[in-house]
Amino acid sequence: MANEKEEKAEIERLRREINQHNYRYYVLDSPVVTDAEYDRLMKRLAKLEALYPELITPDSPTQRVGAKPLESFGTITHTIPMLSLANALAKEEAIDFDAKIKRLLDMPLNGQIEYVAEPKMDGLAVELVYENGVFIKGSTRGDGYAGEDVTSNLKTVRSIPLSLSPSAKALSTLIEVRGEVFLPLDSFKKLNSEREKAGEQVFANPRNAAAGSLRQLDPKITAGRPLDIFCYGIGSVEGASFQTHFESLEFLKKTGLKINPLVKVVTGIEAVLDYHGEIEKKRDSLNYELDGVVIKVNNFSLQNRLGVISRSPRWAIAYKFAARQEETVVREIIVGVGRTGALTPVAMLSPVIVGGVTIERATLHNQDEVERKDVRVGDTVVVQRAGDVIPEVSYVVKEKRPHNAKPFKMPDACPVCGAEVEKDGALHFCTGGLSCPAQLQQSIAHFASKRAMDIDGLGEAHVVQFVDAGIVKDVAGLYSLTKDDILTLERWGEKSAENLLDAIERSKHPALDRLIYALGIHGVGEHVSKVLAGAFGSIDKLMTADREALLNIREIGPEITKSIQDFFSGAENAKVIEKLKKAGVEFKEVKPIEKGVLSNKIFLFTGTLSEFSRDEAKARVEAAGGRVAQSAGKKVDYVVAGGDPGSKLEKAKTMGLKIISEDEFKTLLEAGALKTM
Repeated sequence: MANEKEEKAEIERLRREINQHNYRYYVLDSPVVTDAEYDRLMKRLAKLEALYPELITPDSPTQRVGAKPLESFGTITHTIPMLSLANALAKEEAIDFDAKIKRLLDMPLNGQIEYVAEPKMDGLAVELVYENGVFIKGSTRGDGYAGEDVTSNLKTVRSIPLSLSPSAKALSTLIEVRGEVFLPLDSFKKLNSEREKAGEQVFANPRNAAAGSLRQLDPKITAGRPLDIFCYGIGSVEGASFQTHFESLEFLKKTGLKINPLVKVVTGIEAVLDYHGEIEKKRDSLNYELDGVVIKVNNFSLQNRLGVISRSPRWAIAYKFAARQEETVVREIIVGVGRTGALTPVAMLSPVIVGGVTIERATLHNQDEVERKDVRVGDTVVVQRAGDVIPEVSYVVKEKRPHNAKPFKMPDACPVCGAEVEKDGALHFCTGGLSCPAQLQQSIAHFASKRAMDIDGLGEAHVVQFVDAGIVKDVAGLYSLTKDDILTLERWGEKSAENLLDAIERSKHPALDRLIYALGIHGVGEHVSKVLAGAFGSIDKLMTADREALLNIREIGPEITKSIQDFFSGAENAKVIEKLKKAGVEFKEVKPIEKGVLSNKIFLFTGTLSEFSRDEAKARVEAAGGRVAQSAGKKVDYVVAGGDPGSKLEKAKTMGLKIISEDEFKTLLEAGALKTM
């Protein structure tokens, strides 16, 4: 027994020692033992855990590798959405951002805002969830509201601690950490060299390599790739509170998480511009890809006052670096047709590598843009990745232009269906509508996509088959498909046809916001669809909404209003909606939120809600004109306490804030007023 007791104690000691070595090696870059000694410690721990398997814990260093391959990724909903950032591509835009912040805060223009400036990594955004100091789950950013469950793969990233420091466990019972997973440049080059020698396709850039590595169904493959991470923020947190963003980063650093050492607190926009210049100069000497710097208002109370708009916060911006540029030749200009019928000229280029990515095509946006830049077939052009992401033609090197190069002109007829092309503002549109195969194919693919009707197994290639064969003429036609129809097409068997029909049948009961999104109304994305569902409660009411009713909704402006009204005034669209109803698609109605009842009210949620996800609750509040805070403050009007509330509730009580239950929150949404309490 004495020996068994000693061995069990040794297991705990080895875990602590190995975790400390991991921290020193992968986070601090200052190892104190040789690789051979580290391997001996790991082997000893694995041997002891094999003797006492009941003592194996999820945060043991041995659990980083060896998980079984996953059949597929599940999804994890983010408690607080992982918002995207607005971009500044020039110095003037960064200055405008600072001026707007001051206007919103009623500050004088010569006032000074304290910002946190940090390098903008070109990697894959993830969220790590720690409960009582132990890493329990992790996900990709996804659509901002929910991401892929990549917990097993994230456990293989050595710079992600499976267990936080003891001091962190004492301070925080639950913490959601946001970070950027990336592949160091030297590792990326080595990986591509190995893949090339093995006859495998090489990765286009480090970001693709990181994303591909993290999305492997077999965690052992991920474990074989030296991914790294820099943590840049916190989502939901229970048991700890912070006054500033930088304070939260310092806390993460103390827990053992890795923070970019170049993060800096600066005061005033001039200091921001200086920081941007410094980091851009260092860019090529760093062992990871950057595409700019992120600027965030440091003070959390100011962040809460500034709030968010749609999918981005008002208090932060990504100030991008100048795009990397290269010369190449325009071989051809083709015209693509989008889901809305918009015609887009695209330059087909001689392949050229720009910033580590092979570019073969670049958008020319519209006829006006082509004429402004005077791009012609045969021209030598300078191409860049706009914001280091989207390829575009920067300018033409006219000294190298062939003598017979002719100006480009947008076609009078749609290149896909032959219908007449009309110009509306800067854009040209195919008038063929859903009779145009290109528009039809893309509208059906969008309708069936995961975030819309979620028809599993219906990919774009299948949609092209159905449209080309003439067996699906609009989105409603999916619900008339038969097994015999499908089996007439190539590469379909009995089982795959049955699976598709089952998926189509399951899709008949969508949430109202998903159905609105699936219709493909121009400018109406997932978030706006949720707002519209909460505001009107039914498709019929949305279809008949007048301009004033739409404009009165927060986040709905004149362009989206026109787009919605144009869509529902179209006779063909009305017919399709009627056909969907007759096919059995359920057009659910939800209780609309009383307009403006929560106008300017600020809510704070704590604990687990039984009938709403945090995303849904936030969307309902915002649709009614309210806002959601991340922490307790004197401006919070209501604290909604769900199951197992955390420290936010205690702080709210000490501040004397109004605390309501989830049922009372529902009453407020449904009846428009709180019961007297």
